[in-house]
Amino acid sequence: MRNNGFVTDSDTERELRAWQTERETPIDEEKLRQQYKNRQNNAQGQHFEREILAGCRMYQQHGIAAIDKTPEPFRVSKKSQNGIFTGRFSTPAQPDFQGTLHGGRSIVFEAKRTSKDRINRNVLTDTQMDVLEKHNRLGALCGVCVNIKDDFFFIPWNVWRDMKEMYGRQYLKAEDIGKYKVRFDGAVHFLDKLIKEIIYRKTANIGKSDRILDNIEGATFYENIH
Repeated sequence: MRNNGFVTDSDTERELRAWQTERETPIDEEKLRQQYKNRQNNAQGQHFEREILAGCRMYQQHGIAAIDKTPEPFRVSKKSQNGIFTGRFSTPAQPDFQGTLHGGRSIVFEAKRTSKDRINRNVLTDTQMDVLEKHNRLGALCGVCVNIKDDFFFIPWNVWRDMKEMYGRQYLKAEDIGKYKVRFDGAVHFLDKLIKEIIYRKTANIGKSDRILDNIEGATFYENIH
């Protein structure tokens, strides 16, 4: 018989039994710690992405680049009346950020952070590395924007790709990549050490420079980018 939405004694008893069972179940402290760590890492990763987006907005306001966070493709499989839905990622994730630099060159990069003293090469999946390599071969500016503790870096793709050959190991510490360190003031200035050279090359043929770049810190172009 239907209860038409009323709470019955059997409902209360069922909820009480479920509550008692939950209380009697031993607490898996390791599982709880891992769940907390996962939530913390996720929150910190989202915060890092917002700091990169602040840099993207700055570059766009100055006409230097138009770069956006790539939305993850998600397909809804079921939606309830209360607005809750379930679904799944429909295709392999694309690079975190993609856009166009002044002059027309594409830029594609991943964003990775760690609270440890090193960043491992395998934080990028094989699929992510394959996609970066594909864009790199077609001429895009590719790399990995990295946050190690309180320091920020933009590492050229071929440096990340050839990490083992260049550094003798599959991880990097902040002291290894000082030449790729970028400024942070609430926004990650991930293009500052690249953009002057890029713009100057684009404007050299007409004998002028872009004065909006005068306050950008660093003008040395990475020798490893090609």
